[in-house]
Amino acid sequence: MAITPAAQHPYSPQPSRNLRLSIVTETYPPEVNGVAMTASRLVGGMLARGHHVQLVRPRQTADDDQRCEGALEIITHPGLTIPWYRELKLGLPVGHALVRLWRSAPPDLVHIETEGPLGRAALRAAQRMRLPVATGFHTNFHQYSGHYGLGLLAKPIVAYLRRFHNRAALTLVPTAELASQLGAQGFNSLRVLSRGVDTRLFSPKRRDQGLRQSWGAGPADIVMLYVGRLAPEKNLELAIQAFQGARQVQPRTLFVLVGDGPMRSRLRAQYPQFVFCGMRRDEDLAAHYASGDMLLFPSLTETFGNVTLEAMASGLAVVAFDYAAARCHAANGQSGMLAPVGDNAAFIEAVRTLVCQPVTIRRLGQAARRAAEQCSWEQIHDALEAIFLELTVDRHEQVY
Repeated sequence: MAITPAAQHPYSPQPSRNLRLSIVTETYPPEVNGVAMTASRLVGGMLARGHHVQLVRPRQTADDDQRCEGALEIITHPGLTIPWYRELKLGLPVGHALVRLWRSAPPDLVHIETEGPLGRAALRAAQRMRLPVATGFHTNFHQYSGHYGLGLLAKPIVAYLRRFHNRAALTLVPTAELASQLGAQGFNSLRVLSRGVDTRLFSPKRRDQGLRQSWGAGPADIVMLYVGRLAPEKNLELAIQAFQGARQVQPRTLFVLVGDGPMRSRLRAQYPQFVFCGMRRDEDLAAHYASGDMLLFPSLTETFGNVTLEAMASGLAVVAFDYAAARCHAANGQSGMLAPVGDNAAFIEAVRTLVCQPVTIRRLGQAARRAAEQCSWEQIHDALEAIFLELTVDRHEQVY
């Protein structure tokens, strides 16, 4: 098992070489989730560097037709709604259509972001045509299974994911921690490529007193945020316990939840005192972040956790477990509060302690912003471009 930090790889990119990239993903904006956001950033980063990008994804609406937008070619195929995640669709196994597509205009490289039927079909089609393939590992599906009564499927899911990714030339993972975990499970050719954050979009400058007032928050009140899917795998009950503990020592505290999911109806009925904002996007989402004071992020199933970086860039004090993005970018007690992984009591105590220290909340938020400013998407996309150029160099030399 080989794990290579992308930024340390010796390959030197050739900026004058433009690639034809085919990016395959089963989720993409306006769908709201970490995979969709990362895929969108990848596409934008490669377009900005002069590469031609072919985006292959499921059709999102009835009139979502294939089209070209400059150097971006959008190829859509039918999809099926996921029963437990109705906001998204699974692509269909359209391998023959992909072979026909790529025979007419072969890409230099196929990059597959998701492991569903569309991703699997793309992998098979690319290998049939001997095209270089890279994959991205974004979602711990094997961990999710236990939260939906499918715990017995965890091992078969890991086996499927391992077979899928080991057929690619390399698999991109966002942290060295995750690479080590996957490597111990038999995943090969792992390359660490972190993720960035848009610090112009997510910024303390977007704090909106009017928005806070609409939540019922006064100037001295502390707003705790949860941002993400309202779903079992996100460990939301722990965030609720932590908030309730905080209210015991600091009554002037509110809990605001931004996002949607299968738990929303039950939570609204059970906790009418909470503020449920639903799904938010772009500047609206950024304003919601910046108008809070603390982020409670109790999830233990993340591969990275883009929410952590977005909250840090927005100037929030983040309370999270010490893994994934929090471990990479937040220093415990300096730019965030990190509990040992799985230590619920420590997570709750960190929230209870912090809520009584508004000066510390501000200090942590300011330090978090400074840390997030070092996480440029530009650097990450430079490293990604170098990886793609490396994977295609032999093919390029054969053609030319």
